[in-house]
Amino acid sequence: MANKFADLRARMTPESQARAEARAQALLAEMPLHELRQARGLSQKMLAEVLHVQQPAIAKIEKRTDMYISTLRSHIEAMGGQLEIVARFPDGTVKISNFAALGGNAIP
Repeated sequence: MANKFADLRARMTPESQARAEARAQALLAEMPLHELRQARGLSQKMLAEVLHVQQPAIAKIEKRTDMYISTLRSHIEAMGGQLEIVARFPDGTVKISNFAALGGNAIP
């Protein structure tokens, strides 16, 4: 018989629980677009309807490794999010604001 996750977690040491939680948060903080869409409970078809495109366009976007910032912004906003571009340096981070004025639903 399978063990319940709650029972397994209860048997973990507090240190192991903390490590597991930190790992889970790290995995949630970084994911590909298709996993983000799924985590938000959206299908490709639902997202396509919001963006006024066909479902294959969403599949194509999710497979890309390079795209316009406006395309990515539209995709993220359709999921209810907000895109921010941040540059990280050893001495700090800088939010890049050049792209905030760009608009449109460009999906090349």
